Amino acid sequence: MKLSDFKFNLPSELIAERPPINRDESRLMVVNRATQTIEHRSFKDILEYFDDGDVMVVNNTKVFPARLYGTKEKTGAQIEVFLLRELNRETRLWDVLVDPARKIRIGNKLYFGEDDNLVAEVIDNTTSRGRTLRFLFDGTYDEFKQTIETLGETPLPRQIRRPVEPEDRERYQTVFAKREGAVAAPTAGMHFSKQLIKRLELKGVEFTEVTLHAGLGNFRSVDVEDLSKHKMDSEEFLIEEKAAKIINAAKEREKRVCAVGTTTMRALESSVSITGMVKPFEGWTNKFIYPPYNFSVANAMVSNLHLPQSTLMMMVSAFTGFDLLMKAYKTAVKEKYKFFTYGDAMLIL
Repeated sequence: MKLSDFKFNLPSELIAERPPINRDESRLMVVNRATQTIEHRSFKDILEYFDDGDVMVVNNTKVFPARLYGTKEKTGAQIEVFLLRELNRETRLWDVLVDPARKIRIGNKLYFGEDDNLVAEVIDNTTSRGRTLRFLFDGTYDEFKQTIETLGETPLPRQIRRPVEPEDRERYQTVFAKREGAVAAPTAGMHFSKQLIKRLELKGVEFTEVTLHAGLGNFRSVDVEDLSKHKMDSEEFLIEEKAAKIINAAKEREKRVCAVGTTTMRALESSVSITGMVKPFEGWTNKFIYPPYNFSVANAMVSNLHLPQSTLMMMVSAFTGFDLLMKAYKTAVKEKYKFFTYGDAMLIL
């Protein structure tokens, strides 16, 4: 398949600027692969599609406030620093993106906060926009992290054009969030409220967690027409033995195993054995899933509605079937579903 296959017309007003008031009250498009049908529901109606013994696999990564605004020494220029990855805890070394990149050289110092209480020094150029920073901070590691927490901004994607608001700190997380490390939220999980989870559990649906720290690669555009030439950014993930056992037991009982989101699906497909079972795993994955692809683990999926020509749309297309997904997305545009991070959801059965 080619990049141009995944083009569709998405009016900008259908990109959600804000989440729904209640997490579980977004719209839900139910796409059935067996019957090739599409239903329009509310997200809380997901209860009707799952039964005793089914398993929901969710991503428990937690987004940290990764966007900082610093001032360059001498010139006073404002520089945006996007924290990507901690490289060394002891020496406070971080892999970052800087903007505007042309103004930043090795040896430059950047000052953060009203009192310049956090200083960073550029020690390496990694890519055209990427840099390695060393934060110069005298306190403990916990105090350093608290300073980042205070100064950092919720890293909403650029496609959401409004300013970041205080509510985003809570809403740009799932209720499952506990292992910090993501700079992008696993958005499909954001539709679940604690009440809805409790109601699903009362029906006998079991929740199990994996961790995949979603990175900015989720928003990176694909620049090649031949998809086999696109390289995904690596992301760290963890599947514990307990989760693997729960998922494999459901598979053996031929129950529904639902991957909540593309990040969860990538973790599962990156840890699968030759026999199609999930193995406990800790490491990194740069797996790029696009049609045609045979999925080994999940037989159902919850996903947001993704942007045209995005790698996320390509993975969902591989799971749904290309023609059915394109039909679903065209229907979603016609019915004015909201797309992207804070948008509506799909359940693919």
